[in-house]
Amino acid sequence: MSLYRSDVEAADALKTAYQDIRTEIAKVIVGQDEVVKSVLISIFSNGHCLLVGVPGLAKTLLVQTIARVLDLDFNRVQFTPDLMPSDIIGAEILGEDRHFKFVKGPVFSNIILADEINRTPPKTQAALLEAMQEKAVTAAGITHKLQQPFFVLATQNPIEQEGTYPLPEAQLDRFMFNVTLGYPTFAEELQVVKNTTSTSKVELSKIIGAAEIIAFQQLVRNIPVSDNVLEYAVKMVAKTRPQGELATANVKRFLNWGAGPRASQYLVLGAKCHAVISGKYSPDIEDVQAVAKPILRHRIVRSYHAEAEGLSTDQIIEQLF
Repeated sequence: MSLYRSDVEAADALKTAYQDIRTEIAKVIVGQDEVVKSVLISIFSNGHCLLVGVPGLAKTLLVQTIARVLDLDFNRVQFTPDLMPSDIIGAEILGEDRHFKFVKGPVFSNIILADEINRTPPKTQAALLEAMQEKAVTAAGITHKLQQPFFVLATQNPIEQEGTYPLPEAQLDRFMFNVTLGYPTFAEELQVVKNTTSTSKVELSKIIGAAEIIAFQQLVRNIPVSDNVLEYAVKMVAKTRPQGELATANVKRFLNWGAGPRASQYLVLGAKCHAVISGKYSPDIEDVQAVAKPILRHRIVRSYHAEAEGLSTDQIIEQLF
């Protein structure tokens, strides 16, 4: 049963909720407006988000704050080199009655913070694959459904740092967004230091809960999209494939591998959500462009030509516009 009488009413409610959530988060998180926007779009689009940045940029604090404002169950898993898959999904143990029983791991929650996900080997990273795609985990041949809504919000240190393992391509592709965090401006850092070196505590209000989030996810699915916007999104993804017929000379020179169909799906879903929170009832090409970089940057692989010429993935994506 829908919580709203019409999609228009639901769209207006989503826009209002988004603005209220941003206001609450701003009480704790200084700046990082585009980062917060991307994380919220991924949540309302029923996607997962990867936050990439050096330590100390409040990635973990951001996820914790969002969980509190959205009134969702939250578990944090610190990824370390010795972490095992069973430490994430749970394990079968022998009970007092001499029968095996499944003990649920921290993945059984609404929001999972996979902290420093690339500090653990790929074997353990892969433990999240089924959970992220199927919203379930299988242990001893039995499939256990996860509670809804379910999101993985992962933080990652730059892969150039010591002690990191690159995420497998299959793992990366399951993240809707790859959001990069930069250093704060001088004014923002001044405000951060002022806020965090005093005894004052911030009280956060709970804006919406699980039922509203699920309703908003359904709304995003129901938003109509014109054919020209759909074609634009699919063509943008097709242009990233060096072997494809739409690839330009630059793409063939600077990319070894392009994005798959999941990128096209996320471009359309992200554009729908971006349109609604911007006060529109249907997305246009500008909405697709607004979400293109965080959706595509972890799905394309640069060639040595691009690395030699210092071309970043974001610069290559801009050429696709």
